[in-house]
Amino acid sequence: MKIGLVGFGKAGKAVANVILQHPDFSLEWVLKNNDKLNNLSAKDIIGISATDNALIYSQQTTDLEKLLTKNPVDIIIDFSTEASIHHYGKTAARKKIKIISAISHYGENEIKLLKELSAETVVFWSPNITLGVNYLLFAASLLKSIAPGVDIEVIEEHFKAKSGVSGTAVKIAETLDLETESINSVRAGGIVGKHEVIFGFPYQTVRLVHESISREAFGSGALFVAENLKDKLKGLYNFEDILRPYFFNQSQNTLS
Repeated sequence: MKIGLVGFGKAGKAVANVILQHPDFSLEWVLKNNDKLNNLSAKDIIGISATDNALIYSQQTTDLEKLLTKNPVDIIIDFSTEASIHHYGKTAARKKIKIISAISHYGENEIKLLKELSAETVVFWSPNITLGVNYLLFAASLLKSIAPGVDIEVIEEHFKAKSGVSGTAVKIAETLDLETESINSVRAGGIVGKHEVIFGFPYQTVRLVHESISREAFGSGALFVAENLKDKLKGLYNFEDILRPYFFNQSQNTLS
């Protein structure tokens, strides 16, 4: 499966690292926000020996139509900024290229655009694309459905330079019908990312914790999504759509 990657920051490099080492995927090209690494290869930057082209192009100076004609891909994975979808989205959708977006925050205009694009192709968006966080969301939702009156607090911890509230924490709050005031943010050192949901019962506490050890977790999550989108029809998908069949099938097997 051929992949185009948008974004080559810390997360983008980690995702490229995972793709380059996977035998079932080929990293065809990388689009980044400047031309400092133009026409170099991501595999050389990362230091991996692979047969993938993985050439780096500038988003500002590259003709996307020509790039997709010369180096076609099956999927575009986006780890850049919320503005990038306006650059590649319509061209990708017209060519029926699937889109996987791992952008933490989208504004109303971007969400509207994602919905428009999903009328033409498969579009997936998750503020956090790691499998572990999305397992946590499933477990947290189940626990709240069992005890709807329980006290719930969310704690998110990230590296010191990260600004704003974590998009993943916001997603957790939305899923559990919590106000954003229930989110407690910690910024310290080089923490990659940690999310904790605390359920306060009388006389006892339950804590669900997910911690990212390495940004490569984003890459393995993105490829898990890519594998599960292969047979999907056009539409807008999220992680619940991807994981639900696994939980349903497991429940059926347990009952059989």
